[in-house]
Order: sequence, then structure tokens, then C-alpha cells
Amino acid sequence: MTALPAFTMLLQRVVLATAAFSVSALAAFGITNSGSAFVVDAGSSNSFRVAVNSKSCDITSVQYRGEEFQVQNQGSHIGSGLGTATVKAETINGQYAKITCTTATLTHYVVVRSGDSTIFMATYTSAEPSIGELRFIARLQSSKLPLEYPFGSASTTSGSSSSIEGSDVFVVSGQTRSKFYSSERFIDDNVHCVHRDNDAVHACMLLNPLSYEGSSGGPFFRDINTNNAGDATNLYFYMNSGHVQTENYRMGLHGPYALSFSRNGIPTGKTMDTSFFADLGIQGYVPASGRGSVIGTASGISGNFQSVMHWYNANAQYWAYADGSGAFSSPAMKPGTYTQVLYQGELKVASSSVSVTAGRTATANMAAATQARSTIWQIGDWDSTPKGFLNADKQLRMHPSDSRMSSWGPLTYTVGSSALSSVPMALFKAVNVPLKINFVLSAAQASGAATLRVGTTLAFAGARPNVRVNSWSGPTPAAPTKIDSRGVTRGAYRGFGEVYDFNMPAGTLVVGSNTVVIDVASGSSGSQFLAPNFILDAIELFR
Repeated sequence: MTALPAFTMLLQRVVLATAAFSVSALAAFGITNSGSAFVVDAGSSNSFRVAVNSKSCDITSVQYRGEEFQVQNQGSHIGSGLGTATVKAETINGQYAKITCTTATLTHYVVVRSGDSTIFMATYTSAEPSIGELRFIARLQSSKLPLEYPFGSASTTSGSSSSIEGSDVFVVSGQTRSKFYSSERFIDDNVHCVHRDNDAVHACMLLNPLSYEGSSGGPFFRDINTNNAGDATNLYFYMNSGHVQTENYRMGLHGPYALSFSRNGIPTGKTMDTSFFADLGIQGYVPASGRGSVIGTASGISGNFQSVMHWYNANAQYWAYADGSGAFSSPAMKPGTYTQVLYQGELKVASSSVSVTAGRTATANMAAATQARSTIWQIGDWDSTPKGFLNADKQLRMHPSDSRMSSWGPLTYTVGSSALSSVPMALFKAVNVPLKINFVLSAAQASGAATLRVGTTLAFAGARPNVRVNSWSGPTPAAPTKIDSRGVTRGAYRGFGEVYDFNMPAGTLVVGSNTVVIDVASGSSGSQFLAPNFILDAIELFR
């Protein structure tokens, strides 16, 4: 008789505790004004609360499942922070909390949806921020989210013992690390995260095609994504920057993009539905009803390469892969006239113009342009990447000086017997020149004039190839278009992709043994890997 009351009392305690948790976890959706911040409670089952400073627009608190993840000595923000802004908070349709932060040249939107654990954002610009780049950076507690996805510790600089280049390339446990080594090509980057393992909590940046339409650089551009720097684990979305900048910045709306918290693995960004932004009064947002698209078939690309379509004008950019049969379909695009480009891998092989009209689908087939030539030999693939060359498999995730890199040379390649990895992916004026190429020609191959083509993907400090073929010295090419940024040491390889043709007169090539010597020409000098350098795409001898 005594056990039943005791059990009843225990059951009552469990019920009361469960009810208390449920009230906390399922708090009412809405916005409160704390005096210094607008606090949004998503009213979600996973308890999600966000605080936005009512003077600066900085996100000062992000609580997920009752746990604080935002660092407390800095905010998360657009750019390096707006400093001051006009900040307005409102709820829309009882379902969306919208915070609008306005300055003279930039408007930033923060949106939380009822029942969700995601911060949706978009940024409208009429001028480039004074810092020269447009990014959102979430500064999260490194003790709680120490790990980075998808490239692991390559960009974890916490615990560095020294810096080896500027203030952004460090040595950690004998390995080079940099925030730049977290990059991924825009076309492939729809989610990147920071996380911890014990309960699988992930904070992820989710991106879909609309996220990039106001960005700059095209489908193969890449920039900083994550960085555990010790004092904070930083999660980024870069819309533009001067990091190997190859085109003008676009103004207008950037996004939507999202910062999402979960504990069920990695969410999908590419298919993220942000169509509800059409109901939120977002400046510059174009709904699906105001967009058109392009379909077609791409042809002439070898099955060994990806076929990539790219559409761009001064206001927007889009891209898509063609499938195995060459069929492609663009994302929903703003109306306008676009340059349409077909790439073999990352090499531009065709270009045309196409007009997009709201509510309509245009058909615009493309075929890769071909050049008639008789190839004697070729080293590497014409795809505007250094793939296959020595150290190209490591360069995206480590500095050229890293001990895990193979020796840069100088090296010699023998046509017909050497592996492709006998050619370094980059030639550095102060490290590994010249590159020598030995080859044997028959009488038919040696007769007449010929052309040596050297393709590069990115040049630093005015570097371009100087060549000598046997006793003939080619003219020094004009300097390439300057890109005011480090490249190969920051894990970048894509620039303007210069191709240099050296036209050799008859008699240059000889029957039997021949040698090509490739050096680095430039108007400046430097030390080791910051000396003038260029990255190779392919080398071809033809007539």
C-alpha cells in the first residue's frame, strides 16, 4: 500500500518536469526588445533564439537547444560589422521574424522562420563596402564547434606555432594551415559547416543558386569558408573579395543564404527553398514568377571532362552542369541578355548570347569550338586546371613550402616515358626553373615550322613563360593582366588563363633528340614561393 503513493508522486514529478521542458522548448514564436537587442524566439522544438543588436545589427547571441554558440566578445555580422545602422524588427504573417538593418549603401536582412533553427539572410548593396569585400561571418565558440567540414583541419589555425606568410598562413603541428585552405568552387559549394562530434551539432552555411547570383567570379571561383582560429570558429559566406578577383563586383541583392543549426548530420543547401522571401518585402528580390530559364544541349566535350554552362551579365551570374548526354537546364534567372559560356572542365570552349524573358524557357544549344592542328605531343589536359601535375593534388589545402609537398625541382620531363607528375604544377622564378622537356622526333615530325603552346591558369607578379627550343629562343611575351593577389600560396589556381604561342621557324626542330627549356619571365623579383610564378594548364607542340 505504501509503494503506490510513492510511485504516484514520482510520476507527478516526471510529468511536471516534462511539462516544464515542453514550455521552454516550445516557447511562443516572436520578437522581444531587450533594450539593446531584438531577440527572436523561433518557437521551435529544438529551442532556437537569436539576438540582434538594435544599433549595430551584429548578431550577439545564438542559442540552440538552450546552449549559447555565439562568442561573447565579438558579434557575427556582414562585412566587418556595420558599426551603426538603422535596425527595424517586425513579424510577418505570424510566421516570419524579419530584422532589417539599413545604412546609406547597404541593407542587410535577418529572417527567422517559426519553428525553424535557421537564420536566413540577404544583403542588398549599392556600393562595395569600404573593406573591399562582401562577406557574412559567423563567429562561433571554438570550444563547442571545433571541427570543420568538408576539408577538416586544413584551415584550422588554432594552436599555431608560427606564421610563414603574412598573417594568414600558419604552422600547426608541423603542417601549414590557412583559412584559405577551406575553399570550394562556387558551383560545388552548397553547404559548409563547423561542428562537434559528441552529439553531432552542426552549424552550416546553406547556399542555393540564388545565393550566388549577385556574387562575382563565376562557377569556379573559390573563397574562405571556415576557420577555427582558436578564439573563435569562423563560418563564412563570401559574396565577393579581392582574393584572385577576375571580374567587377555586382551590386544589388546577394542571397538569400542561411546559417542553419542541426544535430541530424549535414543538411542540404542546394535545394534550400527560399521562395517565401517573395512575401517579405526584400529589396531586389525577384520571385520565380518574374524569372525565366535556358535549356539546351552541349556538344563537342570529351567524356573525360565535365561540361559546365555559365550565364552572366553585369547584374547576375548562374551556372549548371550538363548531364552525360550534354543536356542542361539553367537555374531560374532574372530577365536580361546574358553571355552563355560552355566549359570543358574549366576551359572556355564556346561563347554566345542568350536572352531570358520572365515566364519563358529559351533554348540555346552549344558546341565546343575546335582548332585544326596536328599535335606532336601534349603534356597535361586543356581544362584550365593544373590537375595531374606535381603537387596539384595538395596545393588547395597546403602551402607550397609544406613538408608534405613533393620536391618542386627543377625537374626534367621526357616525352613518352615520364609520368605527368614529373612536371610541377607551378614554376617559381626563385625555386624550380627551368623546366626541361626532352623528346625525340622523326624526320617527318621535325620538318617545317611548328608551334609550342604553353597554357597557364594563374600568374603572380607578372610571370609568364620564356622558352628556348634547342638553339632557338622565343620572344618574351607581354606581361599578363595583373591580379593583385597571392594565388598558389593561398590555395588558388584560377585566374585569366593566359595561353602563349611560340611560333618556331623551320629548322628549329631536329631529327632525333630535342630539348625545350621553360623559364619564368617577369619584371620583378621575389623570394622563394612569393617570387613571380605561374601555374600550368598544359603544354603542347603542334603544327
